[in-house]
Amino acid sequence: GSIGSQEGTPTGDATATYTAESKGIVKFGWIKGVLVRCMLNIWGVMLFIRLSWIVGQAGIGLAVLVIAMATVVTTITGLSTSAIATNGFVRGGGAYYLISRSLGPEFGGAIGLIFAFANAVAVAMYVVGFAETVVELLKEHNLIMLDQMNDIRIIGAITIVVLLGISVAGMEWEAKAQIVLLVILLVAIVDFIIGTFIPFESKKSKGFFGYQGEIFYENFGPDFREEETFFSVFAIFFPAATGILAGANISGDLADPQLAIPKGTLLAILITTVVYMGIAVSVGACVVRDATGSINDTFVGELTNCTTAACKLNFDFSSCEKGGCPYGLMNNFQVMSMVSGFAPLISAGIFSATLSSALASLVSAPKIFQALCKDNIYPGFLMFAKGYGKNNEPLRGYLLTFLIALGFILIAELNVIAPIISNFFLASYALINFSVFHASLAKSPGWRPAFKYYNMWVSLVGAILCCIVMFVINWWAALLTYVIVLGLYIYVTYKKPDVNWGSSTQALTYLNALQHAVRLTGVEDHVKNFRPQCLVMSGAPSSRPALLHLVHAFTKNVGLMICGHIHMGPRRQAMKELSTDLPRYQRWLIKNKMKAFYAPVHAEDLRDGAQYLMQAAGLGRMKPNTLVLGFKKDWQSADMNDVDTYINLLHDAFDFQYGVVVIRLREGLDISHLQGQEEFLSSQEKSPVTKDIIVNVDYSKKTETVTSKPVSEKAPIHKDDDDGKTPTQPLLKKDPKGPALNMADQKLLDASSQFQKKQGKNNIDVWWLFDDGGLTLLIPYLLTTKKKWKDCRIRVFIGGKINRIDHDRRAMATLLSKFRIDFSDIMVLGDINTKPKKENIAAFEEMIEPFRLHEDDKEQDVADKMKEDEPWRITDNEIELYKTKSQRQIRLNELLKEHSSTANLIVMSLPVARKSAVSSALYMAWIEALSKDLPPILLVRGNHQSVLTFYS
Repeated sequence: GSIGSQEGTPTGDATATYTAESKGIVKFGWIKGVLVRCMLNIWGVMLFIRLSWIVGQAGIGLAVLVIAMATVVTTITGLSTSAIATNGFVRGGGAYYLISRSLGPEFGGAIGLIFAFANAVAVAMYVVGFAETVVELLKEHNLIMLDQMNDIRIIGAITIVVLLGISVAGMEWEAKAQIVLLVILLVAIVDFIIGTFIPFESKKSKGFFGYQGEIFYENFGPDFREEETFFSVFAIFFPAATGILAGANISGDLADPQLAIPKGTLLAILITTVVYMGIAVSVGACVVRDATGSINDTFVGELTNCTTAACKLNFDFSSCEKGGCPYGLMNNFQVMSMVSGFAPLISAGIFSATLSSALASLVSAPKIFQALCKDNIYPGFLMFAKGYGKNNEPLRGYLLTFLIALGFILIAELNVIAPIISNFFLASYALINFSVFHASLAKSPGWRPAFKYYNMWVSLVGAILCCIVMFVINWWAALLTYVIVLGLYIYVTYKKPDVNWGSSTQALTYLNALQHAVRLTGVEDHVKNFRPQCLVMSGAPSSRPALLHLVHAFTKNVGLMICGHIHMGPRRQAMKELSTDLPRYQRWLIKNKMKAFYAPVHAEDLRDGAQYLMQAAGLGRMKPNTLVLGFKKDWQSADMNDVDTYINLLHDAFDFQYGVVVIRLREGLDISHLQGQEEFLSSQEKSPVTKDIIVNVDYSKKTETVTSKPVSEKAPIHKDDDDGKTPTQPLLKKDPKGPALNMADQKLLDASSQFQKKQGKNNIDVWWLFDDGGLTLLIPYLLTTKKKWKDCRIRVFIGGKINRIDHDRRAMATLLSKFRIDFSDIMVLGDINTKPKKENIAAFEEMIEPFRLHEDDKEQDVADKMKEDEPWRITDNEIELYKTKSQRQIRLNELLKEHSSTANLIVMSLPVARKSAVSSALYMAWIEALSKDLPPILLVRGNHQSVLTFYS
């Protein structure tokens, strides 16, 4: 049959690996693969050597309750396991695989370690159970070597060495042995049940009387001794219920895991629970709590004050009240072999149960650990991923498991080891239940288990139950486990391993974002909630880092930032570029810790592309309201049609109700010609690119000649060849010892990283020349809230009349304090309307000379024709008309140089001309004249909607 697409690989691969695996390997059905395995694992040490003691301590009623509680936890977990295990193809690694593929590497990694460790400790528990029985047998024949504890240690150590040898030798016969072991176990159980019906006289002195109402009645209530409580007894019993993942753990070897895991696991839980309860009741009805074991304590005749059941049955065990009797439920761990019809059978049952479980755990711990190491979540453990031989056996993992188990065997106390395991198993179960709840909650389209009888709320209750039970069993161990899981979780979250398993955590992130975005749509705008949401015309994000860093400085964590990239040119090529650039640049943004989105579009020209972006970028209320662009610094040498397009962008932005920010750096913004290579590297490999910018050096140019010509003036640019091969120039890091870049390029590189540094105690100068709604003030304020800019002070400059300077300053100060914006200084410039210096006016005229029409000197028709062909030319009429405005820009530049030449950043109102009233060339000349030779300057123009409030 077809199988659902496997997590981690596309369907094609899944089917391929599936068929490859099924060739030549024997796959198990549900009985042999799951039911038998689970039953063997669930019935173990506890059944034979601790159940009678638990009944003695807790009484029959509470013992049944203990079993029932454990069953509730395991049943819910069994349902959850079935749900996850039937949601697609499960590979080896059992619980680890299930959790990591559904909850993601963070929880998966934590639980993988804990589950592998729990299995390693479980080996110790089973081996100690085995050794305890062997030592009991030796004791009966007086063959004790040192003393009871040390004998358990010696025998346990020998046993685990043998087991290690067997498991490393190979698991081929392990599955065959399972059936034989199960048969022995079942025979041992039947042997015990038959034994309860034939009470021998000789056994009565040891406390076994056959089924008696009095004994049942006496043993029904609890009789806790030696500090035991209901929960400590539960903690010792719980590992008996923890074999339920045995089937899922070998999911890779099942013929039909979708069917086998639910059926086998749940049936195994049912059968084993019934047997546990049956034995608890029958042992409680047959055996008294204390017995001396000496025949002499029988008595004939009548005792008047009989209170105990034994006394009613003519035995006097009253000497036991002082303690120290060797027999009875409380004192003899080997009650079951005493009761049974043929005691050696019970010993055989114990051997088969303990050794089979020990082997299973000894095999599964390294396998889980290997699966975990293979995923490389913890790079330190990579050495354990290596497998040897044709079955890819994790020998190094075996060794590690062996050492852990050996350490715990040396404790040699079953009642100490059991609670430790309970804790770890419960943590794994809690996460399995939680992952089912989480996957259902995230409504991930990939979550569609074939097993239908699960419920997300039942799973949640199961997860909570597991956590509560952990706490109740042993609060400090539970806290420790929580801390370990949390620590590992934080570590993995911080490390961000390079895996993508389509986990429900990812699905939930999407759901949350979607729900909040939809909820946001119902929220009305309010001026108090205004945020600059910027559409940055960045092109390829890595080509204008300074622009992105500056905008990111005031949008980070408070506003939306979208990097627009317009691909022009032939459609087919552009589409190809779009699909490769999208993941690459989004990765670049994440790697550079930019909280921004990358939005590429294809358009015929720049203006169309920008219009598409301004209209369609964003989602609901998460929509840009401010257009940010770099200043076109090559406008004097560029094609004037491009300049027209550029200015039309600004007008379009106002039409779409956007605010506009134009950013100008003296050195320029675009460094793409300096990093043709870095781009290339980062697109080919996912590994982090070297931090230094990689530079092309063309050795044909003399490196000595330093050109100070601005880079963007069509300086020879070394682009990659068209066929996308790497250019042949040598790569070199930005390295002081290497061949020098030309001066302009070096300055440009330094400038491009200036906003990544801490800004120190400097000024942000705000030139507020007219009211545009307050965006000019809001941006500097937002900047100063950020870590890198927090030492900067805001200085405000305003124009005013010479005779009212104090009045204007006070008015402004009141306004700013109403706006609750901290400023260090307010300067009122009274000389703002004086005439600029002669040489600066001359320089301006020289600058616009090439762009003038000079219609007065030409024939009318020639002039008209020229005006039609080159609409951007400046007419003489225009120069006269806007003379004062032109002079004002020149004057402002003088003032800026005088007051703000040392500022870190200048924020200033952008002069705006009416559409088609001022020619493009003149408008560009204004901005050029205003902003030339200054520190980084932001020319800001809001769309006249108020963005600052002084009322709440």
